[in-house]
Amino acid sequence: MENKIYDIIIVGGGPGGFTAGQYASRAGLKVLLIGGGSTVSQVTITDLVENYPGIPEPVNGFELIERFRKQAEKFGLETVSEDVASITKKQLGETGGWEVKTNSNTYQSLSIIIATGASWRKLGIPGEETFLGRGVSNCATCDGPFYKNREVVVIGGGDTAIQEAIYLTKFASKVTIVHRRDRLRATGVLRDRAFSNDRIDFAWNSVPEEILGDDFVTGIKIKDLKPPGDSRVIEADGAFVFIGLVPNTNTIRGLVNLDDNGYIIVDSDMKTSESGIFACGDCIQKLLRQIVTASGDGATAAFSAQLYVEELKGEAYGNFSAD
Repeated sequence: MENKIYDIIIVGGGPGGFTAGQYASRAGLKVLLIGGGSTVSQVTITDLVENYPGIPEPVNGFELIERFRKQAEKFGLETVSEDVASITKKQLGETGGWEVKTNSNTYQSLSIIIATGASWRKLGIPGEETFLGRGVSNCATCDGPFYKNREVVVIGGGDTAIQEAIYLTKFASKVTIVHRRDRLRATGVLRDRAFSNDRIDFAWNSVPEEILGDDFVTGIKIKDLKPPGDSRVIEADGAFVFIGLVPNTNTIRGLVNLDDNGYIIVDSDMKTSESGIFACGDCIQKLLRQIVTASGDGATAAFSAQLYVEELKGEAYGNFSAD
């Protein structure tokens, strides 16, 4: 692939990236998708997806993304699993383009679609890094079976936190949800399921102060946000953290405009501030981050990139003669 110039390189292998790959490949473009070699899409570690249109039966997140991949590859999408190190401008013949360097290869393309997603935000408290992989986790699907008949804590109050807490009750004898407010942010159906589950308890108006343990987690110290602000320890063998996302945009920092939280600023066509670079999915500034919205973003980004590439090549519809 050394001398091959792609029409589009997609960076990221989640729903947005694979949808963009499917649409662009189906349009007859030469497309390469670079999925993270050492990272995975958030959807792949989701136990249950039950709100994706057209799939009425609940599906495992890994299975769903495999369906995305196979469908996109059927239309000719090329994929590699490597970590992107840098993206820089590159003159490709008479047209401008981009050079993407990974941990093992260098690729060239006329345009780029960034679909790098986001990662779970860290608590930033003592013990979190110490016990990562030894009781601290961001993946109930991955680690839930280790906590059969044991007690765990879930930190967070959004859809993912509550969905993962419900999943953990398949194994844990007790799941305590620690949330800084007195009500959940999760959608109604998830709230109802959590409240009706006799294995779930709640620590309202509380924040974690420290994760305790020896070789493995033994408890979580939390503080009450209401006066007098007392602290107490919840004995638990595991702490699952779901407190929001941080966009994976370090690779393109300084290349395109980002908002104060590090999300890529795009317009309604998924265009960034840099001509030839588009973005989609959880890494962009937007209201709702779901699989279905990432897919919609990906389709739009692919079409915008297609029009851009066709214009570069002089193949835009308006450039064809009447003959």
